[in-house]
Order: sequence, then C-alpha cells, then structure tokens
Amino acid sequence: MTEKPLIPAPHRLIVVEGPIGVGKTSLARRLARSFGSELILEQADENPFLERFYKNPRSAALQTQLFFLFQRTRQLEDIRQHDLFDTVRVADYLLDKDKLFAQLTLDEEEFALYEQVYARLAVDAPVPDLVIYLQAPVDILRERIERRGIKYEQNIEKNYLERLQETYARFFHAYDASPLLIVNAAQADFVNNDHDYGQLLEQVIRTRRGRHYYNPLKSAV
Repeated sequence: MTEKPLIPAPHRLIVVEGPIGVGKTSLARRLARSFGSELILEQADENPFLERFYKNPRSAALQTQLFFLFQRTRQLEDIRQHDLFDTVRVADYLLDKDKLFAQLTLDEEEFALYEQVYARLAVDAPVPDLVIYLQAPVDILRERIERRGIKYEQNIEKNYLERLQETYARFFHAYDASPLLIVNAAQADFVNNDHDYGQLLEQVIRTRRGRHYYNPLKSAV
C-alpha cells in the first residue's frame, strides 16, 4: 500500500459512517493521511462497558451508551473551540448515530433517561461537509469482525448486526443534513488496495452536494 502525496482537502469536515466491521475507521485513517488532516475517532476501546455489553447487551446497554455520549460530546466541544484555526478534519462517527444505538439497545425507560441527558448536554455538533456511508452485507461484516480478532467483538450476534444494519439504512434513507456518498463496501478494499482507494478518493473529491451512490467493481487484487 502506498500513499499519494498530500492533496488539497475538498471539505473541512468529512465523516465516515457505517455498521461495525464495515471499515469506517480504517478508511477515515487513510483519508486523513491523504488530506493531511486531523483525525477524530470515537475510541471505542476506551469504553469500559463495551466488552460487558457485547457479552450481555441488557446488562450494560445504558452505561455503554452514556459513556459514548459523554465522550463524543467532549470531542465535538473541542472542535467548536478550535474552529478559529479552520482545521481540516476526518471523523469516523456522526453524533446523530448516537441516538440510533440508543434506540436499538435501550428499553423504554432507559431511552427516556438517555434523552433527558442528551437534552441537558445541549449538544451543538458541527455539520459535516460530506458524510460517507459504507454498506456491506451482514455476512461480510461478521467475516471482517472475526478477521480483525478483537476478542470481545466475537460475541456480537448476527441478529444484532441485522438490526443495526437496518437501523443505519433507515437513518440514511432520510438523511439530508449534509452531502451524502453511499458506498457499497462489500467487494472493494479501500485500505490495502491502492486502485480501490484511488477510485473512491475521486468520488470523495467530486461529491460537493446532494446524494450520490458509488458501487465499485470487485477488486482485482
């Protein structure tokens, strides 16, 4: 894998989103290197409740969700405070997706509490200049999760991935807050294959407004 020289960033804030295993963090890292931009990651490994959640979702859903909410809002507050420097940024999460997970994992009473906390935080998240939404079938997500070998992720059930994928699809079907590039990531390798990445990079640079779909051919490598 080789990196092209740094190129001018076409956007000030690019967000890469999609379900676990689809490759959003790896793609965000590579885009940040290409643009020479600041990288903002959700840092899931810092959440002390996440392993417990994947083993038994009902036992730690609320703690897991609130930790992520506080973590993400702190990061976004830092972005707001440093906007004077007009830094280019690439992130691997969209704050709006926090409520997606909350609705998916919390019961009615827990979600009501979550919404109260969210409202108290009065989050003023920056609006991305481009959102890249990566999609892949559940079987491929499971294969990639298994391949990367994070022990506690091996407890993720297929049913949870199916519901998560459906939740993402509904959310982005209605999403219109930013330009949106919907990418079929099932067959392409945007991290290790320079051709695949280069083709996607061209799409990212060209996408300035509206909703677009990118369906790359199966990688030759």
